[in-house]
Amino acid sequence: MTVHQLSKRDARRLAVRAQLLTSERPADLFEVVRGLNVLQLDQTAYVAPNADLVAWSRLGSSYDPAELADALASLELLELRGFVRLPETLALFRAEMAAWPSDGEPLDWQEYRRDWVLANEGCRLDILERLRQDGPLVMRELPDTCVRPWRSSGWTNNRNVSQLLEFMMQRGEVAIAGRDGRDRLWDLASRVYPDDPPVPIAKAARMRDEQRLRSMGLLRAKGPACPGEPLDAGEAGERAVVDGVRGEWRIDPELLDRPFTGRTAIVSPLDRLVYDRKRLVEIFDFDYQLEMYKPVAKRKWGYFALPILHNDRLVGKLDAMSDRKAGVFRVTAIHEDEPFSKTLTAAVHREIRDLARWLRLELGPFW
Repeated sequence: MTVHQLSKRDARRLAVRAQLLTSERPADLFEVVRGLNVLQLDQTAYVAPNADLVAWSRLGSSYDPAELADALASLELLELRGFVRLPETLALFRAEMAAWPSDGEPLDWQEYRRDWVLANEGCRLDILERLRQDGPLVMRELPDTCVRPWRSSGWTNNRNVSQLLEFMMQRGEVAIAGRDGRDRLWDLASRVYPDDPPVPIAKAARMRDEQRLRSMGLLRAKGPACPGEPLDAGEAGERAVVDGVRGEWRIDPELLDRPFTGRTAIVSPLDRLVYDRKRLVEIFDFDYQLEMYKPVAKRKWGYFALPILHNDRLVGKLDAMSDRKAGVFRVTAIHEDEPFSKTLTAAVHREIRDLARWLRLELGPFW
């Protein structure tokens, strides 16, 4: 089997091209979701909610966040496991849902979850009946008739309905049918998901690996554990090695040998381009951590610093916030990994102005 030999620049361009961050912008939100495979939902709005920020990085200030809200409400896009997905991809999860909690011998923690759901069968049926009659509903409108509380050392302790809904979603019984503000709307999965035949588990796993690799350009065959959406490719694609980087990668060969014209972009800390911090160091030589959970005195770049992409290099971080009460987009610092040229400085400033315009905020002084 051919093993592709890539330079670091080749690898970076493969990743940037796959993530739709070249000068050739996608046409609309649906092309963004199709190309990226998923949009991660996160309600942290220090600058803007993650899914909207990712879409803006690709589409620019022509993107309206109402487009995503409307697409989720009309079920043209669906939410599953914390990610926005195309409806046709749900068939790749249905067989796994039917086999919940495991398609093989369950592990101890999977048995615990199965037994907890069985112990609260009455509450599960009550929720299904309430949704059948009145759905979609937000969680607070659903009954808590659990006889066995959910025990946890974390924030989910005694949150019976939210935990039961999570497991019922994993079982394919309920689904998220949109949002009422920040609250998820729950309904019967049969009224939300397309009526497509489920793809067998093994085949579905391969297809999901292929879609993920296509959206990322290159991934390790086995990557770090990641809730909701993995960061590895399994056996999808073809083998590759990158000069100066240990080990093998998997790449989507269809993305090779294509012309590359880069641009300057400001991306979310949760953007899939930068989400795998190990790959970020190996391929982009970029040192970055999300510092929102660090004490102020230990932060190097800021609470929610946004990585700055220029062509195929990540070149700095933008420390900024949306002060909505004051109606101002405040820029605290532009951290340059290496001194910016005048051309790069101008390009970054253009992106900052575009971001403020998209946020509908006045831009505070920063130069």
